[in-house]
Amino acid sequence: MTFVRRTFLVSGLLLACLPALHAQSDSGPQPDTAQKLVNLANEARSQAGLQPLTVDPALAQAAMKHCERMSVEGALQHVYPGELELGERASQTGVRFSLIEENIAFGHSAGQIHDEWMHSEGHRQNMLSPEVDRIGIAVIAHHGNLYAVTDFTRATSSYTPEQAEAQITTLIRAAGTSIRFRTDPTDARRACAADHGLPEKLSGGDPGFVMRWQTADLSKLPPQLAAQLHSTQFQQAAIGACPAQNIEGGFTQYRLAVLLY
Repeated sequence: MTFVRRTFLVSGLLLACLPALHAQSDSGPQPDTAQKLVNLANEARSQAGLQPLTVDPALAQAAMKHCERMSVEGALQHVYPGELELGERASQTGVRFSLIEENIAFGHSAGQIHDEWMHSEGHRQNMLSPEVDRIGIAVIAHHGNLYAVTDFTRATSSYTPEQAEAQITTLIRAAGTSIRFRTDPTDARRACAADHGLPEKLSGGDPGFVMRWQTADLSKLPPQLAAQLHSTQFQQAAIGACPAQNIEGGFTQYRLAVLLY
């Protein structure tokens, strides 16, 4: 099963030609304004019939790093020369995710920034995406402007290989099959690490079916595997996990293999 990663949207609200707006009473981080933007985002999601976003302090910390750079640079960009990409910035603060998106802006109030985002198709899509469940917002007042960064993610759990194997075992058992599980995962782990085909000299013999896939979601089995499990032609299964391939930044992925005998 081939996994296709959805990349984050990078359509920022570029208002760099605006003159300085109403002066702020303070300079530096504006946590109250950031909270107002969180509240406005969740109000908009509620009106759209969507679940509210949970504030992730680590994600807000990543947003603050970029917001600090924005306030110094003046002209807004998602990535400045020498700066890490969005996913890498979030990863450095400990955020784990399967999807990450970002809105940036400057303005004179939380309401004005939120309204601009809601009237910009890309930013509105980020805010009202049913695929995200976490939010981190940073706001800085500088030279009479408010600079704002909002990062959105779909959070993922972090499993060890053994925990990932146990999760797949649980899913197969919950599917109501009579499959018995082999206790030695060595063959399945070797098959997992292979790009294609099977390694030579498997200790447990050649399987009749091999399912190898990469995913961020360990809550469900691939349809092809589920169909084979219910075909009743297999009696045993071996499950193996191995390091995911071609992963950047903090994107969480699991690579797994199930061998059916």
